[in-house]
Amino acid sequence: MKYMTTYDMMETARNTNAWMGATARAMASYPVFALSMNPMLPLMAAWGEVTERTFDRMIAKPDWGIRSIVGADGTDHLVDVTPVVERPFGNLVKFDVRRRAPMKRRVLLVAPMSGHYATLLRSTVVSLLPDCDVYITDWHNARDIPVSAGKFDIEDYTLYLAEFMRELGSDLHVIAVCQPVPLTLAATAYLAAEDPSAQPRSLTLIGGPVDPDAAATEVTDFGRRVTMGQLEHLAIQRVGFKSKGAGRLVYPGLLQLQSFITMNGERHAKAFSEQILRVARGEASDHDAHNRFYDEYLAVMDMTAEFYLSTVERIFKNREIAKNEFVVAGRKVDFGAITDVAVKIVEGANDDISAPGQCLAALDLLTNLPDAKKAAHLEPGAGHYGIFAGKSWRLNIRPLVLAFIDANSDAPRAAKGGKAAAKTEQAENVINLASA
Repeated sequence: MKYMTTYDMMETARNTNAWMGATARAMASYPVFALSMNPMLPLMAAWGEVTERTFDRMIAKPDWGIRSIVGADGTDHLVDVTPVVERPFGNLVKFDVRRRAPMKRRVLLVAPMSGHYATLLRSTVVSLLPDCDVYITDWHNARDIPVSAGKFDIEDYTLYLAEFMRELGSDLHVIAVCQPVPLTLAATAYLAAEDPSAQPRSLTLIGGPVDPDAAATEVTDFGRRVTMGQLEHLAIQRVGFKSKGAGRLVYPGLLQLQSFITMNGERHAKAFSEQILRVARGEASDHDAHNRFYDEYLAVMDMTAEFYLSTVERIFKNREIAKNEFVVAGRKVDFGAITDVAVKIVEGANDDISAPGQCLAALDLLTNLPDAKKAAHLEPGAGHYGIFAGKSWRLNIRPLVLAFIDANSDAPRAAKGGKAAAKTEQAENVINLASA
């Protein structure tokens, strides 16, 4: 119960700061103060506006905000976000483009469960939608999941991915970003042994810790310094009484956010002080660069305690993936079982979260995969965010990924094994009949 109190104290502090910001903004914005030439009043109102928005956005799940895309015919096509598979801890959703025939490229984006929502990949989705049918893993906030739903650790995560791949069928290309890279590789190896026909055609693994010891970062150093007992004592809390998941053990998103900000504290402090000055001068807007970035960056979600702790212990400390010793549902996952799935590694030269070499280690695990089906790209000057959503992704990496998908799309494969794939094939037949 003491951890529930701690969790509620964090929420109380967040709520109080939001209230203080709202109060300062309201008080300094009274019309009568317009007669005063005191420069502190506009600054007070600006500080209040920025502070209120900052602390309010921490508990709001961002909207996808993808209303439409321009089709090949030059017309706008509305986009619907449609659940394909719904599960307690996460859904498989599709970005359904209205009035568009099924695309040849079918892509599953595996979003990280590392404190942020899947909407962190919004720009990645937008960049792929004109050329692909796009699906994504939409993980749920653990504080909103009742205790009765049970546990969710990295084995459950891997089984979720395997289920999603089965649902979509083998004519699929998977792109995993950051944290889920080793578990996506494990899910593919699991399918290679249990249901080979459900394996995707290709995997594109972007900046993930397959072997954390391949290159040290602050993240890996932290994992080495702290014991599991210390980590559980310092990081794990019980969800407070206000949420549906009251009593569930979680790693709170607010704690994760604190660690994110601490890593680049000076840069964030500068960004917020400059934003306050812009608001005071009337130069800011609701969707300016600062708000677009921080609306997403500050929106955090809780992770289940078992998922967070098993990730640290099994991926970072014990290196079960790197050693090819990972076990799922009592079965050892052998990465050598992957023999027919093309794998491309993408890393950023300046990535300070998952440094170059950590993701590349995946290719060494694929001992029975032909070299012709292996590829790797190191993006010069790119940091962690840039390799999947920034300038480097837009200009250099995205075209390479699409070319890799195309190069591994035409070879004959086993019959499609998923319901969604069957629906796509049926839709293609209808379109062909209609055009005959």
